[in-house]
Amino acid sequence: MIRKFAIGLTALCAASPAFAAAPADPALTVVSDGGDTAWILTASALVLLMTLPGLGLFYGGLVRSKNFLSVLIQCGAIAAVASILWVVVGYTLAFGGVSSGWLGDGRFWMLKDLGNVRDGLTIPESTFALFQMTFAVITPALMVGAWVDRARFGWVLAFCGLWGLVVYAPVAHWVWGGGWLAQMGVLDFAGGIVVHTTAGVSALVIALLLGKREGFPGKAMLPHAPAMTMAGAALLWVGWFGFNGGSALTATDDASSAIINTHVAAATASLVWILIEKITFGKATSVGWATGAIAGLATVTPAAGFVGPGAAILLGIAAAIVCYFAIQLVKNKLHIDDSLDVFAVHGVGGIIGSLLLAVFISETFGGVGYGEGFGVGDQLMAQIIGVGSVALWSAVASAILALMVSMVLPMRVNEDDERGGLDVSNHGERAWEID
Repeated sequence: MIRKFAIGLTALCAASPAFAAAPADPALTVVSDGGDTAWILTASALVLLMTLPGLGLFYGGLVRSKNFLSVLIQCGAIAAVASILWVVVGYTLAFGGVSSGWLGDGRFWMLKDLGNVRDGLTIPESTFALFQMTFAVITPALMVGAWVDRARFGWVLAFCGLWGLVVYAPVAHWVWGGGWLAQMGVLDFAGGIVVHTTAGVSALVIALLLGKREGFPGKAMLPHAPAMTMAGAALLWVGWFGFNGGSALTATDDASSAIINTHVAAATASLVWILIEKITFGKATSVGWATGAIAGLATVTPAAGFVGPGAAILLGIAAAIVCYFAIQLVKNKLHIDDSLDVFAVHGVGGIIGSLLLAVFISETFGGVGYGEGFGVGDQLMAQIIGVGSVALWSAVASAILALMVSMVLPMRVNEDDERGGLDVSNHGERAWEID
């Protein structure tokens, strides 16, 4: 692990040992490693499990029953659209070369002419493209939680499709594809910046543009199936082993350490979250446990392969405390209707994990250590620039895309449809009645 990390930092052209900066030289013939390839194929399935069905159940249990099916179909349809666009052009925009530092060079559109083995790795480029596809699938799906109960289905699909090409793919190139942020030394092991910052900040922008749900914040909008949310959180937790462990792109102790850190951060955050609930209003809840676990998972993601287990526990504590009070700030103080707390949990979690990485990567805390010429100040400055620039790009691009799409497809359903529920108004279906 340290060897690959040192190579990446010395070159300053890759964000983590999980992501190589340049495509393979077609003149070279390299044989892939069967064990590594098998693990990444398995990890790809685990990450897809996070979206289908993990995220759908997690979000679906949190909404009212009249909007349950709309959440499931949004997650499923976004996954389908993102997958097709990734094959057609998304992969080549993110990983097609480092010619400009801003976008890939387009050589791999339709996944044609892929190298036999991804340069710097031991797996076929097709396996690497597949694994990256699952990240491109779940990232826009995370935003669904911000607009549940009120967004039109057609607008959701059009916006998310464009968002994956305009926001996600360029940022993936900047950080993981050898782009300008990677060249500055910005680190992101498995998506604190590329996945959680982009989705979280964009979700906040869309929540502001859409406006509040009818009755928010005065009317109680209780989850219709907390047990379903618990099941979804459990699937996300297990799938996250593929998300973070797979980002080592090798079946070695690199993957093991990332998975251990992932697990203990989630375990810590879930316990601290229900402790905060017990202190603040006297009871620990199932939804609180699930939310805390997801906050811990999001926060440890950028650092999972760079830090030790002790630091992962501290990240879990920070995740629970900061994200819990971020929810109170966004909803109760600012009255922003980010319905299922996408920004406060994923966005804030990914951001604080990306920044604390600069401290906990130190060998003093059991981390892999800094690259040549880097110290805590240098790394922290790089992380601040990375988080800040990606957050700004995500906010501005998302606002422009959302408004452009709304000129053709309205963003929000009308009041009658919102009262009746999106299951019927958008899809002509009705879930079983639970609430």
